[in-house]
Amino acid sequence: MNTPDKAIRIKAFLTGALSFFTALWGWVGWVVVTMIACMALDWVTGSWAARRRGEWSSAIARDGLWHKLGEIVALLVAALCDIAIRLVLNSAAAPILGGVEYGNYMTLLVAVWYIFTELGSITENAGELGAPVPGWLRKGIAVLKQKTDAAEPIGKQTPDDGTHD
Repeated sequence: MNTPDKAIRIKAFLTGALSFFTALWGWVGWVVVTMIACMALDWVTGSWAARRRGEWSSAIARDGLWHKLGEIVALLVAALCDIAIRLVLNSAAAPILGGVEYGNYMTLLVAVWYIFTELGSITENAGELGAPVPGWLRKGIAVLKQKTDAAEPIGKQTPDDGTHD
């Protein structure tokens, strides 16, 4: 088999795999994959930055992995919340609620929040590795994280100022 044939087979395999996973997970799955990729890149760049400073420690690296495991657990909790909400909306309450459609909003918001958290950390690590990091990039990531923090996943919330029941 010559090189162009190998390249075509590799492209076909990758296209098929990506199509399969998109059908399986939907677009929210790719957000989760992005989150996991950001977690891995943060851990690697953090380890490199610590090595550069001469402060790398296997105990601290393990603590970082425990931290990442905690993020995954929090994401699983959000996914379970989405499942519970969907079960309620599709239960006997469905006629009362008027057939409300619900997606994976909690999972999505938690994953996006963690993505921006990890991206902020990755840019800090890049700076510690000696790369010039534009200030606007750091500020932009911070703003996006703040906007995700302020998101209201279930309808528009009104402040409780005592004027309505």
